[in-house]
This record gives sequence, structure tokens and C-alpha cells, in this order.
Amino acid sequence: MHIENSSDKLPTLIKEGCQRKRFFPQRNPARGEFTLKGGVVSRSELSRRTLLQAMSAGALSAAVGARAFADVHDRKDVAGGPNIALELSRAGSFLATGGVDEAGMRRLRQLGVTHVIMGGPQIPWQEGDLRSLTDQLKAGGLTLGNLMIAGFPNTLYGRAGRDEEIEKVRQSICVAGRVGLPVVEYNFYAHRLVEGYYAQTGRGGAGWTAFDYDRVKDLPPLAEEGAHDLDEMWKNITYFLKAVVPVAEEAGVRLALHPNDPPAPLSRGSQQIMGTVAGWKKLVEIVPSKANGITFDCGVTREMGEDPIEVCRYFSKKDVINHVHYRNVRVEKPYEKYAEVFLDEGVNDMFAVMKELVRQKYPRLIYPEHPRALDYDREHAGFNPYYPGGGGYAAYAYNVGYARAMLQAAQGS
Repeated sequence: MHIENSSDKLPTLIKEGCQRKRFFPQRNPARGEFTLKGGVVSRSELSRRTLLQAMSAGALSAAVGARAFADVHDRKDVAGGPNIALELSRAGSFLATGGVDEAGMRRLRQLGVTHVIMGGPQIPWQEGDLRSLTDQLKAGGLTLGNLMIAGFPNTLYGRAGRDEEIEKVRQSICVAGRVGLPVVEYNFYAHRLVEGYYAQTGRGGAGWTAFDYDRVKDLPPLAEEGAHDLDEMWKNITYFLKAVVPVAEEAGVRLALHPNDPPAPLSRGSQQIMGTVAGWKKLVEIVPSKANGITFDCGVTREMGEDPIEVCRYFSKKDVINHVHYRNVRVEKPYEKYAEVFLDEGVNDMFAVMKELVRQKYPRLIYPEHPRALDYDREHAGFNPYYPGGGGYAAYAYNVGYARAMLQAAQGS
């Protein structure tokens, strides 16, 4: 039997398959008893031996779950090579190429894209809802490969109520596993410093997305967020990972944490745990597991002044690259001043990046994100990109064509 509490100590779980249940012991002070699943246990029975037995059973369950994850999930993943993916949305996301309807799905298929990434619904995810979504995409010739999960601010900031949020995340991961979703992506920002983005003019009047830390480095913390140092953020994510990674292992789902982007030193007074490659390396060691991985973003890697080939190789050897973002940048000052540009004109050797992914036998999705603003997209009614200098469907078509050419060339080399 496992006992869970809502204090600062990590909750443990009663395990019933992936139907893990929160279980707070109900104390009867008058009798010195705790009500546990299966009956009443007196305070004296909660001995060191009892707790050690529970811990040993939990460790064995985790080991079995990890082995099942490796045996079943990875076999499914490596059946094919990497696939290029684009985003669709149920709610009109500015980052998406269309909605989950016939027109939106045709847009992807016409570009040769067969895999979809999306923002997830409100947590906890419901099995019927996700199954309906995957069936709808399948009918349109598409496969859902990655959902972004969000909606746990108390967990980010270590506030009261985080256990309830984490339980919803765990339930959602179980649902993802049951419907066959291989990857769940997430962010862990105290604040994302998007205020530092601005539009720059690129070749032929096209749009770039630039970032300048000097413009925003003195912005104060927001009241609803506060300011958080590295120690605090590492404690918060450690608590989160120890609660969710075992569930992900059992469900056959890989988690992918996106790096802090922009990777500025401070974001409205808060430090950023995923704003350095050292932070990425620390993350995957908190709970060593293929289910505890990262989104490898070669653009962010270069924004930090790092070599994306070396970084790709390091995390590929550990098999913890669970999603890839494929884009290019020009960097004036690492971490602080750069511009997101077309795939063919930045500092990164994008062919070398793709060759390394192929060499390492990376089998999952590649998202050629952050399209540049083109006049053809700007001329369409309703064009309103999320990022200044960002583009739309025509620019995505360029990104997909470029990324596919790199992939085909890398596979043939």
C-alpha cells in the first residue's frame, strides 16, 4: 500500500494500471487510526517495515513500467524514420496552418504532410474527446503525433493546489497512452519574455522575428507570476517530474519539455531552468528515463551560442530527443540579441542538423516552425501571426519543402 500526502514531500500513488489514484489517508484522531484502501490501519501499524515494503513495491512497479515502455513503445517508434509535421488547431491558433476540418486537413496533405501537432484541450484530457480527434484526423489521412499540455500554474510556481493539477496531468498522460499518442509536450516557464520580440525586415521585404534583451531586461515581475530563482524552479520541476514520469513510462508516452525561448538571463525577474544547455542536461538526469526528454530546437540552441550538432548528438545518445523544432537564426549576442530568419540564411547548417538526426536514427516528428512573413500571406484577410515578422501558410509551404529536401538528401547521403 502507498500513502500520499499533500505536503512538500512528493506524493506517492496507489497503482491500478494507468488508473493511478490520489489517496490521502483519512485520519481518525480519536482512535489513532488511518483509513487506507482495504481497511483501517492503526498508527502503530504504519511502521518503518510497512513503509519500506510499500516503497519496494513501488520501485518494482516503476522498473516493470520502464521495461514495458522500452519494449513496446520504442518498437512502435522506430518502424519508420522522422516525419515532418505541421500544426492544426481546434481554436484558430495563430501558429496553425488550419483547423481540424476538411479544408485544414487538405492543406497539410497537399504539402505531403501526414503528421499533426496540436495544443491540447483543458486538463484533465478525456479519452472520448481525444479518440474522436484522432479518428477525425485519421479519416483525413493524418496522424496525431504530439499534443501540448498546459494549465498547471500552481505547479510552475510551487503553490497550493499543485497536487490537484499534477493529478490532472497524470490522468491526461494515461488518456494519451490509451489513444496511442506517442508524445506530450510542455513548457515550464515562470514567464515567457515574448515582450522582447519585434519585427525586422529581411530579404525582399519579408519579415524576420528579432529579439533584443536590452528592450525588456528591466521589466518588473507580473503580480500573478512573481519572481522565481533557479533553485525554486528546479525544486518545482523535480516535484513535477517525479510524479508524472513513472505514469508516462507506464502509458508508453514520451514527455518533451520545450526549452526557454527566448533564452534570456532573466524573464521579468525570474531565472530560466531551460535557458542553457547545462539546464537541459540537468533536466534529463532528474528522472533518467526515455519518457523524460526534451524538444530539441536547433534555433534555440544557436541562440544560446551552442553548436546544434554537438547538442543533438549528446541528447540522441541518451535517446531523450522526443520532439524536434527545425529553424534558423542569426545571432548578434548569444542569449540576448538575435533574429529568426529563413531556413536557408541563418548561422545553422540545416543540412548538417538533419544529417545528424538521421545518423542518430531519430524516429519522431520534425516541426519546421516559425515561418517568415511573405507578402502573399500578408495580403490575405485575417492574417495576424502570433510572432512579429511571422508568416502563414505560404511560408509554411516553403519551410516544409526545404525541410523535406534536407531530409531526403540526408537519408540518401
